[in-house]
Amino acid sequence: MFGLSELAVILVVVIVVLAVKKGPALARSAGTSARILKAERNADADAGADAGADAPRVVQGEVIPPDGPPRGAGPGA
Repeated sequence: MFGLSELAVILVVVIVVLAVKKGPALARSAGTSARILKAERNADADAGADAGADAPRVVQGEVIPPDGPPRGAGPGA
């Protein structure tokens, strides 16, 4: 029968053969996934920065548009 050292050598050879066959595809897949995640992170950061610029402010329960005073707060009110 095989000893422990022979089984270890066979296991190493099998791992090397599988790594040679599947290695490039795994590396390509990991690179594509990292690129997609980076693009999504940047898109979320851009959306978060833009959301504060055109979102209305809320003051004491009233919505105040960013371009002027609330309705009813004119000189005749």
